[in-house]
Amino acid sequence: MDDYTEDHAKSGIEVHLPKLEVWPSQFQGYEITIQVPEFTSICPKTQLPDFGTMIVQYMPNQVCLELKAFKYYILGYRNLGIFYENAVNRILKDVVEACQPTWALVRGEFNVRGGMKSRIEARYPLNN
Repeated sequence: MDDYTEDHAKSGIEVHLPKLEVWPSQFQGYEITIQVPEFTSICPKTQLPDFGTMIVQYMPNQVCLELKAFKYYILGYRNLGIFYENAVNRILKDVVEACQPTWALVRGEFNVRGGMKSRIEARYPLNN
């Protein structure tokens, strides 16, 4: 861990990304799943690309995420230096702030790197 700095750990967490937009939901009690099979970001330590699938699941409360805005938001990660653990948690934070869902789950399933495959999950609320 000698080479990993606090700057690496915080990289990408507060960077401005395209705004998530919402639209009024007309129904209650349903779930939405959005899959992004070509998610990419950049490792802040090595500057090499990370590839994976990002899955966002949530139950709308009053509003739903607008998909075109979500796509541009996700594309904002393409050249962003951020650990994928942080990317998953940042996406959850931003989705919750944008649409205040009943519950939400963000799962990142990242491609094999160094002989290991990683799956990261973050939930809202934490006890869900």
